[in-house]
Amino acid sequence: MADLLAPARLRRLAADLTLWAAIGVVMAFLGPFGSSERTLGERFAYWMACMMGGGLIGIAIDAPVSRRVRPFWPRLLISSIGMTPPVILLVGLANHFLGRMHLTLLNVITPWFQVFIVCFAAMCLRQLAWAHPVTPVDTGAEPAAPPPDPTAAFRQRLSAKRRGAAILAVEAEDHYLRVHTDAGDELISARFGDALAELSGAPGFQTHRSWWVAAGAIDDVRWMRGRGEARLTCGLTVPISRSNAAPLKAAGWF
Repeated sequence: MADLLAPARLRRLAADLTLWAAIGVVMAFLGPFGSSERTLGERFAYWMACMMGGGLIGIAIDAPVSRRVRPFWPRLLISSIGMTPPVILLVGLANHFLGRMHLTLLNVITPWFQVFIVCFAAMCLRQLAWAHPVTPVDTGAEPAAPPPDPTAAFRQRLSAKRRGAAILAVEAEDHYLRVHTDAGDELISARFGDALAELSGAPGFQTHRSWWVAAGAIDDVRWMRGRGEARLTCGLTVPISRSNAAPLKAAGWF
């Protein structure tokens, strides 16, 4: 079965494209890098082609980078450098077809530094937009008491080092459980059925007869030939059996 994008990922792609389009509009009005010599209509066509096309390239480059490189600045630098060569070619084609520039190697690579700067700045804005959640407005009302932790009972099985960490997944290994957290994994002696009972109130999915995954830990889901896999934010890949696929499908993951 072909891999289908979840609605949430389509909404994120639409938001990304809106951001790149907005940058294109700003660049068209400012007319940097000599584009001010063109008419406003020509600038709009040129910058929208460059920014929207470059944005799609940046999204494609950043997707695998973000799964392997978590720190902000290294991820930004790697993605910006990786997208610069194909965007240089895109800009060269735009200059040729929209600006009547001769398509020679020297003409294409000459603006490499300007292209890198624009890529770096635009990707920085994109990462900042997704990195910071919206801060709720302070209405002056008394804050509500935090809801009870649905994983509290299961957490008591963990060592003090990981008892306060975010639980990402639980994996059954014979008569033991390997608990994957954002502070590392830990092997405990427990039955998988008991773990499922203690985590029943927590948002998550049993993806396989030996796997439970927290809903917030899922980054991507793929379904292929009667079986699937979930990629977690920590880089772990978890199997999805046919019998356990329905709740994930109902949640819009595929």
